[in-house]
Amino acid sequence: MGDIENRELFKLLKGGGAAPDAQAAAVRKHFPEKALGDGSAVAAYGGQFVWALAAENRPHLYVNDAPAKPMRPLPGNLWVQAATLRTGASHAHYYRVNRGILGGKRFDTAAYGPDSYPQENVPQGKLSEQFVHESAVYSGWKVSYWVYASPGVDPAKPSPAMVWQDGHRFIERDKRSRIMTVVENLVRQKKIPPMLQVLIAPGEIGDYDNDSGYAPQSIGHMRSVLYDTFNDDYNKMVVDEIFPKVDALYRLRSDGYSRAIGGQSSGGICSLNSAWFRPQAFGRVLSRIGSYASIQWRYGQENPRNGYPLGRFGAADPAETLDGGNIWPFLIRKREKKNIRIWLEDGSYDLENAYGSWPLQNIQLANSLKMKEYDFHFSFGNAQHNTQHGNAELPEALTWLWRDYDPPATHQDFTMDPVEKAKPYFRVRIANR
Repeated sequence: MGDIENRELFKLLKGGGAAPDAQAAAVRKHFPEKALGDGSAVAAYGGQFVWALAAENRPHLYVNDAPAKPMRPLPGNLWVQAATLRTGASHAHYYRVNRGILGGKRFDTAAYGPDSYPQENVPQGKLSEQFVHESAVYSGWKVSYWVYASPGVDPAKPSPAMVWQDGHRFIERDKRSRIMTVVENLVRQKKIPPMLQVLIAPGEIGDYDNDSGYAPQSIGHMRSVLYDTFNDDYNKMVVDEIFPKVDALYRLRSDGYSRAIGGQSSGGICSLNSAWFRPQAFGRVLSRIGSYASIQWRYGQENPRNGYPLGRFGAADPAETLDGGNIWPFLIRKREKKNIRIWLEDGSYDLENAYGSWPLQNIQLANSLKMKEYDFHFSFGNAQHNTQHGNAELPEALTWLWRDYDPPATHQDFTMDPVEKAKPYFRVRIANR
């Protein structure tokens, strides 16, 4: 269901004026039966939330790990609750049954603020058709990309730009981060400059279900190679190959001061990789649930001629790919500071697997950035490995990332905010046992 339907459902259930039978009918019309059974039925408009569950006995709803108010019964074994939560963040919910969690699952939902919704008298930008680029860096590998021009972009004048990994996930206005809508609202308010968004997929996109994973299965095997590998190869494709093509459509600013790069998961670490190797190309980084883990790390140079196994993708792994994203917290502490501004986001329920701990690595990275006095912001919520929290806070993140941007300038020394400098390092405590 869409935003309007979510809003109307909240009004119906929160107001309490409609008959119980009418409320129950509206809930069943709004949510699929599967969602009503497995605990995933939640509708949100801004901070207005509705939760619903089909159960014989009163379920115990938990929101952000705290007991919510008792759910209200409706005819047909339905239970509902409505509440208003803060916007610009995601909110987690689950149900406790006996001593366990229903289905063993918790669900994260974005609470969008007003800048994530279309506003009156705000003009829309223009999204290009899908382009396909065949890369010389990745042995003829093809990637799809789109170019979005916000209102105020003049094709005859160089414009600031932001690159997004997994760009195919953002080409629909009402899904994911709502990037186009957010940019339009922020440009209208003069919080960010008119700019281009270069949306790059990790492979050639054909028919694709935008409600599925980060990349179609047919191209998923290359996503980690492009994004998680700790070298300059991705820049060679984007900056050296794709940017000249974009520049033929819209002129690009060439200074890193006027360029940003962002992504989620492996696309998040890719953003920091790109800016680290070429701060003159990207001065601003938005990393969401970044995979600062050992996904592309190797034990050593695997050489099949010496009796060692083939690499992950059927060929010997060159020495340059031995480092993985797990080195980032320590690399930042040991190496010279780069002139980069960084918004870092993660959640306490992010991944924990054989490659590493996403929450702990992001916390360590934040402390490393603080130690080296980077101009950074660390947003840490309670979400799992998804972009719900990052989606909700996108207007705040973009505003922070592009704050004090001066169009005539081509350089700025990014320095730590004195307020951040006065704060202590991030500390952790065990809270789930």
